[in-house]
Amino acid sequence: MIGFPRTAVRRHRALATAIAIERLVDDRVAAVLSLPEESRGRHADHLAELVFLAEAHRAYGKGWLSKRELDRRSAATSRRLHALRVPMPSGAPLTDRE
Repeated sequence: MIGFPRTAVRRHRALATAIAIERLVDDRVAAVLSLPEESRGRHADHLAELVFLAEAHRAYGKGWLSKRELDRRSAATSRRLHALRVPMPSGAPLTDRE
């Protein structure tokens, strides 16, 4: 069977993934701008992480990164996105005073 080498297919998929992520970010930027000022920061941080992820996929797709480095960057982005989802404490903890 004649086909594309596995690496070429992975690189092509990585480029397609980068394009999809960039489209998603482009679609969401307008929504972030319409949010109240105090809500924009976290949403902008999420979009920035997605941009980093798209850049990593594009770099792998062009042969500038190894698969191992793409995996490392993807995992780091996933950890940062998870940290952004964790609710921040909204002040001092409440205690029961009698």
